Amino acid sequence: MLIMLPDIRLNARLTGPVGAPVLVLAHALGTDLTLWDGVVDLLQDRFRILAYDHRGHGKSDVPTPPYTMGALIRDLERLMDHFALKDAVVIGVSLGGLVAQGLAVKRLDLVRALVLSNTAARIGTPELWQARIAEVRETGLDTYANTAMPRMLGPGHATNPALPFLRGLLTQTHPDGWTGCAAAIGGCDFYTTTAALRLPTLAIAGTNDGSTPPDLVRETAELIPGHRFALMRGVGHLPMAEKPVEYAALLETFLASIGHG
Repeated sequence: MLIMLPDIRLNARLTGPVGAPVLVLAHALGTDLTLWDGVVDLLQDRFRILAYDHRGHGKSDVPTPPYTMGALIRDLERLMDHFALKDAVVIGVSLGGLVAQGLAVKRLDLVRALVLSNTAARIGTPELWQARIAEVRETGLDTYANTAMPRMLGPGHATNPALPFLRGLLTQTHPDGWTGCAAAIGGCDFYTTTAALRLPTLAIAGTNDGSTPPDLVRETAELIPGHRFALMRGVGHLPMAEKPVEYAALLETFLASIGHG
């Protein structure tokens, strides 16, 4: 459904029993809320799940780029307020993980715990992201996907069963939405603010992830005292699409351990 906010329309999907423990799912750059479908199918009987499209992605509006991380965080904050969702476990992958960290710092009343999947407090450098933005503007996302998919999926990417789906999500993303959110990533450094967080956190990394390698994910996780770290083998940057059953099992173990569900 399209949620009409004062300055933007955001596509969101709310499933699961009313009154059940809340999960919020924030997707990666160049994907949309359908990235989570395999996991949602496994969990929606027991959890109230909000999945949504970031601005510039999926069926959400595409404002003129660039975007800021503050705007992306505010989008999720307003969506949760719209649906009156609180005490949620916010599960963010890559770009979505940055949004989750920022929301926890800004609105701890909304966030009970975090799952930081294939993400970090800072991903790349401003120069790296400016170069990628320039590449996409010049050659388009279909050409960009030729180098992005091997980086995201790792060795054997060409025969990875998730490749057609993930490449399709990337190439169908509006170029302005991709470059807008890429600019937000390039300008984001949450090392100091994330180090101030004190809440249950699970960090998930994939052995084949060339975008946010395991050591980078672990480095961010170690900023948060008491965190838990899980390394998924044989997956890359988007394990919820590659191995949804294994990914959902990790979530369920963590949620049970904190009494959420």
